[in-house]
Amino acid sequence: MRTVVSIVSPGVMGASIAARLVGHGIEVRTSVEGRGRATAERAAAAGMTAVSADALLEADILLSIVPPGVAVSTAKAIAGHYAGASHRPLYIDCNAVNVETAKEIAGIITDAGGDFADGSIIGMPAREGYAGPAIFVSGDHAKRAAVLAEYGLQIRVMDAPVGAASALKMAYGGITKGLIALGSAMILGASRADVAGALKDEMSRSQQTLLAGFSKSIPDMFPKASRWVAEMEEISRFLGPDTPQGRMFAEIAAFYTHLASADGRQDIASLASFFETPAN
Repeated sequence: MRTVVSIVSPGVMGASIAARLVGHGIEVRTSVEGRGRATAERAAAAGMTAVSADALLEADILLSIVPPGVAVSTAKAIAGHYAGASHRPLYIDCNAVNVETAKEIAGIITDAGGDFADGSIIGMPAREGYAGPAIFVSGDHAKRAAVLAEYGLQIRVMDAPVGAASALKMAYGGITKGLIALGSAMILGASRADVAGALKDEMSRSQQTLLAGFSKSIPDMFPKASRWVAEMEEISRFLGPDTPQGRMFAEIAAFYTHLASADGRQDIASLASFFETPAN
């Protein structure tokens, strides 16, 4: 029997995963109702079939790939279509949410009569010549996601309950995006003290790997800063909002909010200038 997958929604990551599945012979459905022209065009370019919200349920697996701030409302919207549905797909939440949020979403889906697996995506959007990203899944129904490995995806089933995949994403995302924030903050401090050139020169001698990583990851962050805010807030809750480390990530969320705002444009320009200026 042919496997059918629904993906909500066709953002950059969702569309890239859809394109890989379509390229391996899977029908991938999505809904573009109420979405803009660019979203509809992205979905079509990925080979996705645009259907109604009800028709999304006529699939074997539904992947929720949305901004973390709307992961719960997305689950509620999908669950609202479960009443009276003749078929309910396995719902895999693939979003960067903390453990408690993942469990809340699981409750929404299971209370509506559906099966749930906790998921997390680690890596860049799928593209030609790149085997990733990896999709980790946990929970009682996680093994059912393994079929997607036959269609070009890296599926890593964890022998762990709901929440484990999300916890892994929180830890991994906190390290990677936290380091980007730390590097950006210190480069801005050096720039304001007029020692940015000296900092880059020293890093080019003693921290070549770190500098090379920042040279790619920090400029890559500029257009994404606003999308990272909700993830940093989820990480703060994952660590405990009343703990020092939890408060640290709440401030990192505020830092990314600043960089994404009009007030942060000068800081973005300073960071860009740091990487555009060659080291001595």
